[in-house]
Amino acid sequence: MTEQELLSPNRKPTHAGVQRAMDKVAAILPQTPLLPLEVDGVTIWCKAEMLQPIGAFKIRGAWHRLTDLTDDQRRKGVVGVSSGNHAQGLAWAAKRLGVAATIVMPSNAPKMKLAATRALGASVVLYDRATESRDAVASELIDRNGGTLVHAFGDPWVIEGQGSAGLEIAAQLRAIGLDGPDQIVACCGGGGLAAGLSLACPDTEMVIVEPEGWDDIIRSLEAGKILPVEDLTYPTQCDALQTPQTYPINFEVLQRRVSKGVSVSTQEVAAAMRLAFEKLHLVVEPGGAVALAAVLAGKVSLKPVTAVTLSGGNVDRETFIQMIG
Repeated sequence: MTEQELLSPNRKPTHAGVQRAMDKVAAILPQTPLLPLEVDGVTIWCKAEMLQPIGAFKIRGAWHRLTDLTDDQRRKGVVGVSSGNHAQGLAWAAKRLGVAATIVMPSNAPKMKLAATRALGASVVLYDRATESRDAVASELIDRNGGTLVHAFGDPWVIEGQGSAGLEIAAQLRAIGLDGPDQIVACCGGGGLAAGLSLACPDTEMVIVEPEGWDDIIRSLEAGKILPVEDLTYPTQCDALQTPQTYPINFEVLQRRVSKGVSVSTQEVAAAMRLAFEKLHLVVEPGGAVALAAVLAGKVSLKPVTAVTLSGGNVDRETFIQMIG
């Protein structure tokens, strides 16, 4: 691939791109733990991404994207859209690289996510999740002020960066003498993580998990076309997974690779958060616990070597106490 093709925003994400992202991520961040957890007599392997510096896997895609900006793009800054985890990943990478970052975030995002994003030096522009389009708000900002859009999931660099977690999982399993993973159960909002993992581990069975009411990718895969969330006011604690609809760049990968999609209830998510806290001693946010929730609820048939993403831990104290109490 030529440099021009490599830097094209219209390119497709690739396995080679995931490996390139992995090399970059490995140079600045230690691997997050892959922790064993016994479920119904079977050991599953939990990828603890809440232990990233910004509390979620989103730092991977943000770093891969921003380190490929041209000098001109760096001068003009970046614009992102996020409910909070991608916002922090983008803000962290931008601060480290000396790039100005503006993030479009929902006005009802968790307070700790808003505060953490601002503390990292990013400018935050709020929008109403139910009545406004975050993509439209971001587009207007770019038209007015310039800058490069770094989308939370609909971006080839972001997809490849998130996929680096899959290469880590495979390497960590090899280090303890296991082949695989045979299966990855992934938390899914816009599909950036699931698409990246699919590219990273092309021979692994992929299962995606979404919260009830926000299962648009599952419905889209069943329909064979992209469908939006039916009710943007549907109540959920999984703020990290409240994406209105996926993008073609993600959907193309997921159509080829996802073997099953399931949704989970708030009660099932709460049970997963509680178990992760009690058995793994980890704080997992609701959106980061949906994959484990599906496994615990018996909605996923386990393979001999199954990996599960615990994708984030950015949750307000009050919400966490309410969910696990």
